[in-house]
Amino acid sequence: MNPAETRRLGPSDVHLPQFGFGAAPLGELFSRVSEDDAEATLQTAWDAGVRYYDTAPWYGRGQSEHRVGRFLYRQPRGEVLLSTKVGRVLRPPARPETFDTGFWAGGLHFEHHFDYSYDGVMRAYEDSLQRLGMNRVDVLVIHDLDWWHQGSETAVAAGLAQLATGGWRALSDLKSSGQIGAIGAGINQPGMVDRLLDVCPLDFFLVALLYTLGEQDTLETEMARIRHEGVGVIIGAVFNSGLYATGPVEGATYNYRAPSADESDKAGRIKAICDRHGVPLPAAALQFPLHHPSVASVIPGAFRPEHVTQNLQHFTHAIPGDLWAELKAERLIHPDAPTG
Repeated sequence: MNPAETRRLGPSDVHLPQFGFGAAPLGELFSRVSEDDAEATLQTAWDAGVRYYDTAPWYGRGQSEHRVGRFLYRQPRGEVLLSTKVGRVLRPPARPETFDTGFWAGGLHFEHHFDYSYDGVMRAYEDSLQRLGMNRVDVLVIHDLDWWHQGSETAVAAGLAQLATGGWRALSDLKSSGQIGAIGAGINQPGMVDRLLDVCPLDFFLVALLYTLGEQDTLETEMARIRHEGVGVIIGAVFNSGLYATGPVEGATYNYRAPSADESDKAGRIKAICDRHGVPLPAAALQFPLHHPSVASVIPGAFRPEHVTQNLQHFTHAIPGDLWAELKAERLIHPDAPTG
């Protein structure tokens, strides 16, 4: 596949390259990242022709946006495609001396609160512009309005109500005024596509974990509605947080946790078929989602230059149709998954 080839993002006027840069690791997700490594990683991506970058306030509690912005503001703005997210507002911690960064290995010391209201969306957007050093972004994403992050159905319902009564108007105002080009929502769990589309006519979803080489349970449900309504898709967490980059090795994670025996076995069987066809497992994982007609781009993360180089090599690796056919015959991917 050609990483620079572009696809239209749903009904919007935004055309994204098929391969983008996911900047969550630059917020020190699980691993500390030096400023030199962050800069070198971004420079490697840029030099290789990568022009789409995705970040968020949540990634390192502002750190990812700062790092991405410091690099991108030096590049020609007309060549950059940039997405960030709304839904969280950062604020100083009540007790800085005892602040816990949680699962971020480092990052900045800011607390956050969820806010999907009109004022909350505008505040989050304007704060992001300041951290990025940019006066606009191309794509804006409603972030983490799901049970996993909100913690309860009560909180999810409250967030949807805020979005319906105010947040969506803010997003529409930003788009109609030309400050953003497309509006999407990031999802990590099944069940939210329908609820979000019932509230607002989104241009796209940023789908993490739910449509990958490792799992396609949403193909006949949420991905089907997305396709029927002409909504676009960006795929995040294409390796299911690690297992489909490395295979079932010691320490590999699946959806941000230790994989079960069945999950490890499935990944091992898929890797064995890939090996027989001379295809690296991460190459199959990167390219598989893009066969779906709704998918515009995949955005694997990186925090070292070699990660970018390897991902691009895998993205351009030729994959024979027989590999996909064998995976279907062995019932390791959905028989109706688009692969041609």
